[in-house]
Amino acid sequence: MGRRPKLLIVVPSGLAPLWEPWLREGPFDTLVHERDAYRREGIDYVLSFRPPHGFLATLPNLKTVFSLGAGIDAFLADPALPKTVPLVRFVDPQLSTEMAQYVVMHILLQHRSQREFDTAQAEHRWAQRLLARKTSDTRIGILGLGEIGTMAAERLRDLGFAVAGWSRSAKTVAGVESFAGEEGFAPFLARSDYLVCLLPLTDETRGILNAKTFALLPKGAYVINVARGGHLAESELIAALDSGQLSGATLDVFATEPLPPEDPLWAHPKVTVTPHIAAISDPAVAARFVIEGVARAERGERDPYTVDWGRGY
Repeated sequence: MGRRPKLLIVVPSGLAPLWEPWLREGPFDTLVHERDAYRREGIDYVLSFRPPHGFLATLPNLKTVFSLGAGIDAFLADPALPKTVPLVRFVDPQLSTEMAQYVVMHILLQHRSQREFDTAQAEHRWAQRLLARKTSDTRIGILGLGEIGTMAAERLRDLGFAVAGWSRSAKTVAGVESFAGEEGFAPFLARSDYLVCLLPLTDETRGILNAKTFALLPKGAYVINVARGGHLAESELIAALDSGQLSGATLDVFATEPLPPEDPLWAHPKVTVTPHIAAISDPAVAARFVIEGVARAERGERDPYTVDWGRGY
């Protein structure tokens, strides 16, 4: 009988019990970094989200690394990341659905002026007003037409909004206008009353939500970031809000998390802050994803969600 593979969970030890019970049915032995004793040369697989820089390179027989999230920027930030080892990003259709729900909800809150009605209710004031803009004339721009971006675009399209998407290469989504590449970026921004960022964080997309981008949007545009905090130049966002170039922003991700209590975004009257909760991974689903991924790796098969190092996602 062959040796059972060993899977190492590299998360703060207090969080490991979230996944351990579900991983027990896998065809491997599970160990927890900083809690269990193990030999580094005996580790075959790693499950992590933000492993310490340089750590993965110390595991000489590592076969595959599984990310606990769809974003893999924390791995890419490690200068010693062993790119000869496949890195698999976590993909869950339920997470995509929840992210799309979040985007639709916050656009509708703004489109239907719900915040103003909340204020009026608190003041016991009967406020009546028309929609600021017809739905069909309200232009939504989705940065990133991957699985999540496409789902959000389709939901908004079905509600009657004029939806477009921007990506590295042209995409075909029924009823959604496609812009692509550097030449399509400015025209895409010029027609976006709402700008939603759902891009992967790469060297090319880091800081893409900046003063130059905001200036190319229609005056009074609204920004929603549910991708990564590294996409946003936060001080430049505040400047655009204060100048009136942007009417508001909804942010679920930040450069520093948790967002420090003294951060000006908390108190800005035009900013809605949520604590990185647009979608929450189900530990049971994540464990099943890893179990199936290890089984594929043991059969010598390439995982369909293996990161393309050239693209960075």
